[in-house]
Amino acid sequence: MKTTKILIVALVFLAFGFNANAQMDDCNATVSLFAAPAQAKNYNEALKNYDKVIKECPGESLATYQLAERMFKHFINEGDNSKVADLIKVYELRLQYFPEKTKEGDVLGDIAQLRYDNKMGTTKELYDAFAKAERIDPDNFTSPKSILTYFNLGTELQDSGAMDLQELFELYDALTEKIEGKENDMAKILAPLMEMQENGEALSEKDKKRVAAAESNIENYGKVKSSLNGLLGQRADCDNLIPLYQGQFEDKKDDVNWLKTSAGKLSGKDCDTPLFFQMVQQLHKLQPSAKSAYYLGRLADKDGNASKALEYYNQAADLETNNNDKAKIYYSIAENFRKKGSYGQARSYYNKMVDVKPSAGIAYYKIAQMIGSSANSCGSTPFEKRAVNWKAAEYADRAARVDPSIAGDARSAASSYRQRAPSKGDIFNSGKAGTTVTFNCWVGGSVRVPNL
Repeated sequence: MKTTKILIVALVFLAFGFNANAQMDDCNATVSLFAAPAQAKNYNEALKNYDKVIKECPGESLATYQLAERMFKHFINEGDNSKVADLIKVYELRLQYFPEKTKEGDVLGDIAQLRYDNKMGTTKELYDAFAKAERIDPDNFTSPKSILTYFNLGTELQDSGAMDLQELFELYDALTEKIEGKENDMAKILAPLMEMQENGEALSEKDKKRVAAAESNIENYGKVKSSLNGLLGQRADCDNLIPLYQGQFEDKKDDVNWLKTSAGKLSGKDCDTPLFFQMVQQLHKLQPSAKSAYYLGRLADKDGNASKALEYYNQAADLETNNNDKAKIYYSIAENFRKKGSYGQARSYYNKMVDVKPSAGIAYYKIAQMIGSSANSCGSTPFEKRAVNWKAAEYADRAARVDPSIAGDARSAASSYRQRAPSKGDIFNSGKAGTTVTFNCWVGGSVRVPNL
């Protein structure tokens, strides 16, 4: 009897296993009927089997949703907007069945963008869809197009009275910080590769692709940042900021975060108002910090007290932990030295700025300007004096490559420096083609004279 029971149980498990395997085989076959033509871009044939796959075997293969995304994008690009809802469903199913293999912020942003592009929802509904992507998975909500659309919807809500101006400012600050973070990521990739190129080292094909991708991303994020500034427009002008903050000051003067943000806006726009001094003094009283020290430095600078300003800036740099804000402080210190003609000290602080913010092209640009203006005081011969311009051009080129906002001016400057450098005739007559010229003035370093 016992043997019979064991046999029955074994047969049940065997039958169950057989049915499970049969079901798996059925799903493999079903998915294959869709995937094979989809991989061959025969999308009309693939579509015939798609509904069966997502109905009977939705969790069988991630490839189902990767191929379906391409398929529905193809139909939409061909003008069939009825497939937009299908594409959104693809993204939703992928999130449901393969969450561990899906960047949620990226996909939620794609869904929100599709709905925006196809007018599927109110301004508030669409804004909330992007806000959800940012809230749930900020690290993967990074599409330049989606960031711009998100902020554009915010400006529409603010224009309609559905969003406070202060809330829009906070959104702007958050998105700008995100963009600058991505720019820095790309600039970190680019920096060592640029140095290799400047040293005449050949890049591998892989590194060339990395350079191209980094420069393309920097350009795209630069365009978005410029567009955000344009959309913010007059909303952030002193004429709007000053009365806004004056009206809020008494109620919020003990709110440290409000003081930091508001004083930052007034400082960024160079608003000439006693309110800024009130804010800074109150901030320093409540919580002496990098921010309050920096703003006191700005006020000292404005009053023409350079030494006091430098004292405050150095305090601020020591206290600051946010790299973007630390970069601003280093820039202010560098400018302080540059204006006094202390180029070597200025360069050290511009370099500190680049260390904490690799996408700070303005630092390279300022170094280029200082080097270019030092040509007559560097070198022992006319050839060496003019060769300094090659070094200036190198820095101007770097500025253009990491910061699209100044790329035009930087490229123009680089071209101008090269025109001032030794000509081909000068190189031929000097016999220095292919040699290295070393600079013993504050500029330091060296350049390699081009071969003829």
